[in-house]
Amino acid sequence: MSLNYIKNFYEGCVKPPTVIGQFHTLFFGSVRMFFLGVLGFAVYGNEALHFSCDPDKREINLFCYNQFRPITPQVSFSALQLVIVLVPGAIFHLYAACKSINQECILQKPVYTVIYILSVLLRISLEVIAFWLQIHLFGFQVKPLYLCDAGSFGEKFTIIKCMVPEHFEKTIFLIAMYTFTVITVVLCVAEIFEIIFRRLCFLIRQ
Repeated sequence: MSLNYIKNFYEGCVKPPTVIGQFHTLFFGSVRMFFLGVLGFAVYGNEALHFSCDPDKREINLFCYNQFRPITPQVSFSALQLVIVLVPGAIFHLYAACKSINQECILQKPVYTVIYILSVLLRISLEVIAFWLQIHLFGFQVKPLYLCDAGSFGEKFTIIKCMVPEHFEKTIFLIAMYTFTVITVVLCVAEIFEIIFRRLCFLIRQ
């Protein structure tokens, strides 16, 4: 593998062709992932162990927790969202590295500009879909008390009260993830306008 190929790969993968794109990469790769890793896993790490119901029995706690969390916790969903949203940009930068496409080529050649804009639009679409799924699955608030329907479990009390651990921290985490998603979408839209503006400036100079 030649040094020029390594250099082109590094430039294609690390530096987006726009200033907003570079800021978005920094925001996406540091702040958002740091918040997810530090607060997310700290809040949701032992949720199942601290989820308690009345009567406090292991089998009832497990049954009601599975009802409370029918899918993986919010932190796992957010981590999956980060990975999926990274895919369009990663594919484009890999393509740019293989074709030895630098930043100037993306701005100067219309075909590369269109492909890059399409990758950003795909990123926006994935963020919007993830945002809708988050609202549908988790809502905006985690309540401290969960009413579990234990009728199918064979208990004499069909409705069992369960305490949700660290509900306030989980609500903050939800709001933060929604905020990060909105910021990312705004940055992606701004990036499209920036690359179109720089493309027009290039054409005017020509």
